Amino acid sequence: MKIGIDVRVLLDKNYSGVANFSFYLLKNLLKIDKSNTYSFFYNSFKSIELPNLSEDKIEITKTRYPNKLFNYFFQKIFNFPKLDKIIGQSDIFYFPHINFSSFSNKTKSVITIHDLSFLRYPEFFSFRKNLWHRAINIKKNINKFDKIVAVSQNTKNDIVELLKVPEEKVEVIYPGLPDYQADNKEWPDDYLKTKYGINSEYILCFGTIEPRKNIVGLISAYDLLRDKGLNCLLVIVGAWGWKTKEVKKKWQSSKYKDDIKFIGYIDNELKPLFYNQATVLAYPSFYEGFGFPPLEAMYFNLPVVASNVSSLPEVLGNSAILVNPDKPQDLVEALELVFKDENLRNRMKILGKERINKFSWLDTAQKYLNLFNKLNSKE
Repeated sequence: MKIGIDVRVLLDKNYSGVANFSFYLLKNLLKIDKSNTYSFFYNSFKSIELPNLSEDKIEITKTRYPNKLFNYFFQKIFNFPKLDKIIGQSDIFYFPHINFSSFSNKTKSVITIHDLSFLRYPEFFSFRKNLWHRAINIKKNINKFDKIVAVSQNTKNDIVELLKVPEEKVEVIYPGLPDYQADNKEWPDDYLKTKYGINSEYILCFGTIEPRKNIVGLISAYDLLRDKGLNCLLVIVGAWGWKTKEVKKKWQSSKYKDDIKFIGYIDNELKPLFYNQATVLAYPSFYEGFGFPPLEAMYFNLPVVASNVSSLPEVLGNSAILVNPDKPQDLVEALELVFKDENLRNRMKILGKERINKFSWLDTAQKYLNLFNKLNSKE
């Protein structure tokens, strides 16, 4: 069986949720699949190198059109070129993320939907991003795929409700968690202090800075915590995204602004350092299709306080303290409890370790491979 993969998402300079998902899924698919061949497709006018994956199993096909021309005119308007034909025909063509696409009826097609936040909460997105989502027109284009994979039951529910897709067409396959310790780099003990000025206990938050992540609410909660006498830093790790004006305004108006550290984007090799030295992860997001940072935190024995909405209760179960993201006071009480109760922290670490055992990239890859084989066996 020849499996085509759209790897355009791997061209991102800074990897976040979807790019990391795609990388680890493909890495583990290639590890377990001993019989099928893979053909990767991407389009880039610039010279770009893909991340290192098992090259002996991969054919790579690249087109060099300007992206706007390729997406908006070729793929959207003219429905051309057919991606499966570009790579020399395939039995299965898999899209790990929503994108402009065109393929022939001869190829079975699969797409992963990570979330539909742009339909649930369009106000969280910039005009440009909303324009892109409208151009994709997912409500119309989703029907051309033979199978849709949702990363959580919550995302499946959204797909069925918002896109009017039959339930039987959508399969839930949870992502996994990589072994972050396998390539764990040694860092000096005082690295965070020297590099970022982090010199005391801190609340950690991971994620691209955009309205959906509720950073404004987190800063409000932090201010209240400090007013109550809790002496700690707030460390926010993630690239600056879109519609960040309110976040910056809230930050600058905080009387504790010097203790709120915006670190920016970091590479994966630095993640263990931030998780290992934090006291608690705060994740008060308004909406998540899955939510990797809370599970990553549990991998490093870090207690988690997260929102009680969207997929987070499903993914985290009883291993985290869940709060209403619209109520900063609830977040304050939960964070204060974690800081002050060592027994609670220890119990949460145990529950977290048990929880992350449910998420394995090898299991995830095997479920995708089973899906591809099942689709290919149908006439």
